[in-house]
Amino acid sequence: MKIAIIGATGRVGTRLIDEALRRGHTVTAIARQADKLPAQPDLTTRNADVADTEALAAAIAGNDVAISTVRFEQTKAAQIVGAVKAAGVPRLLVVGGAGSLYVAPGVQLVDTPGFPDAYKPEALAGRDFLDALRAETELDWTFLSPAALFEPGTRTGTWRTGGETLLSDASGKSWISMEDYAIAMLDEVEKPAHPRQRYSVAY
Repeated sequence: MKIAIIGATGRVGTRLIDEALRRGHTVTAIARQADKLPAQPDLTTRNADVADTEALAAAIAGNDVAISTVRFEQTKAAQIVGAVKAAGVPRLLVVGGAGSLYVAPGVQLVDTPGFPDAYKPEALAGRDFLDALRAETELDWTFLSPAALFEPGTRTGTWRTGGETLLSDASGKSWISMEDYAIAMLDEVEKPAHPRQRYSVAY
């Protein structure tokens, strides 16, 4: 498949590139300075800013699917969705956040008393992004939320899949490596199982 990765130079974006290339896909890496990425077979870099919808659409065009890894504070859903639709690409997958996952009936993680203030603006922006996707009537989208702790780690190939509720392990820890998250995302690219849905992954 031909996969466009928006925000490709970030920690998640580079792992998605690695996973996609490992599986034999062709990748277009899109970022403001995408040309700084190391050259690899089947990897094309396109410099574009998410704020420039026309340039972003041109960079995405010709791909089968787009994956957005852009921080939610840095963009609006309308910018990404608009560019993907203008490019004529039928599917958008979004690297989501854990803040909008539920920890109790009617209570999202971002609204709990212990949620760190430093992460709250990004989590609230992510919730707004998801709400905007849910109002989208044309594009086939999927929003994949990681666990609460989402850091570089080990590629194990093992995790659990959930829905709208935050997943935790037996000790109460909610976590997943970016490497395993990338596997889950590419699985969804190859075999769509959550069209127009948010779902989650964690150990």
